Parts: sequence; structure tokens; C-alpha cells
Amino acid sequence: MYKGYLSGLSLSVAAKSAGIDAYHGTAGRMLRNERYLGDDYYPAIIDKETYERAEAERVKRAKKLGRIFEPKTEDKPTIYKKFSIGQIIQKYTNPFTQAEYVYSLIESEVQQDGS
Repeated sequence: MYKGYLSGLSLSVAAKSAGIDAYHGTAGRMLRNERYLGDDYYPAIIDKETYERAEAERVKRAKKLGRIFEPKTEDKPTIYKKFSIGQIIQKYTNPFTQAEYVYSLIESEVQQDGS
């Protein structure tokens, strides 16, 4: 599967050519499985150089297709702690209209530094 992928085949076609019936996602997880390098219990079935070349090729293809996304930095939200409400002058018979009106009178007393 690794040789097929490194020769330019897609993940699913490389898996199929190796006799593995797997979808794209499953073949990708298999390609990234470090256990194939071997450990104390399992013998290695792929050498480290081939594994690393396949990973580099996967990243290269993902970048080319725009599938690598950098984590976005989230702006820290401003938390308002003090509020005031103006004088309630209008009275509406519809409770939803009254609530909308009253909520529109709420003002936050936040300073520029966020405190």
C-alpha cells in the first residue's frame, strides 16, 4: 500500500492494489498507523524511511488540495459586568413587544480596557 501511494496512487486505489478493501479514510488511517513500525510486541512491517516518506507525501497532497487548516486564534470575548436600564416609559399590551422595548433600554457600563 505504501509503495502504491508513494508512486502516485490515491489512498483507496493504493489499498486496493495491495489487496486491501478499504475506503479513502480507512486507508489514510492505516497509512498513518505508527504501530506498523513495530514495538515491543509486534514486529515492524514497514521501515521508518518509507513511513516518513508516505507521511510527507500525504501532507504535501493535503496542502495542495487546501485540506490543512491552521488553528484560528479566537478573540477573547468582552464580558460585561455592569448594566443599567433607562426609565421605562412606554407600556405595550403585547408582552413580546414590551419585553423587546425594555431590553432595548439596557446599557452596559464597560470601560475601554474591558473591566
